[in-house]
Amino acid sequence: MGRVTVRRRVLRIRAGVPSYRPDTLAAEEPMEIRVGGRPLTVTMRTPGDDFDLAAGFLVGEGVVHAVGDVTGIRYCAGATADGGNSYNVVDVALAPGVTLPVTSVERNFYTTSSCGLCGKASLDAVRMASTWSVAEDPLSVGPELLAALPDRLRAAQRVFDSTGGLHAAALFTADGELLCLREDVGRHNAVDKVVGHALRSGLLPLRETVLMVSGRASFELVQKAVLAGIPLLAAVSAPSSLAVDLAAESGLTLVGFLRGTSMNVYTGAERLAAQPEG
Repeated sequence: MGRVTVRRRVLRIRAGVPSYRPDTLAAEEPMEIRVGGRPLTVTMRTPGDDFDLAAGFLVGEGVVHAVGDVTGIRYCAGATADGGNSYNVVDVALAPGVTLPVTSVERNFYTTSSCGLCGKASLDAVRMASTWSVAEDPLSVGPELLAALPDRLRAAQRVFDSTGGLHAAALFTADGELLCLREDVGRHNAVDKVVGHALRSGLLPLRETVLMVSGRASFELVQKAVLAGIPLLAAVSAPSSLAVDLAAESGLTLVGFLRGTSMNVYTGAERLAAQPEG
């Protein structure tokens, strides 16, 4: 199976002194997702938690909503020319009655690890109605709890310590308990792995939870949170304008620039236990 990290010899220069040394890199390999044997998309990802990634991708595309919608996930044997298994092709079996949308999510080219929206015909194609309304979620959290989440996420990142090259997504309860953390070279992949884990564990919708991500908050990450029933998305960096628009439309609380005790609350400020007057 593909490795999470790889070793490479690099030229290192410190204080003007060159030397050769081994360096640890985050692995990046393509993974093809098939549904019922039919190729659907290819994404560049860090190997590991591949079944969660495939399941989470389908949640984020509005294809599946509950654990019973997926009857099986497997690696495809004979994925290489010599009949071997590359562990880079995953086939998802859907339950009877669960089908891909009429407007197929199939993409004409691969999804990179930096952009999960590549290949979409238009933004309208991803403004999908969610099975659950996050606007009605009763989640309430204090700024102090949110401020503690980046450090908790960072402390739980295992592979980042050795590579410095992975994004992370973590799911927390309203009390700050870590439920799940996943790492990947792609922000959207890390979130898909978290959501896929939740789907396969029968936890959707993810009521009264907080999704914390290590990078910026894109339109797609907001969409994935909404489709999983997550009412609050927090990021250490900036959101995009479309991310804020979608969060406002959906009733999701969106927090950006969460660093130390500082943060910007772009939408859904009523979920924060402490607010200024006026």
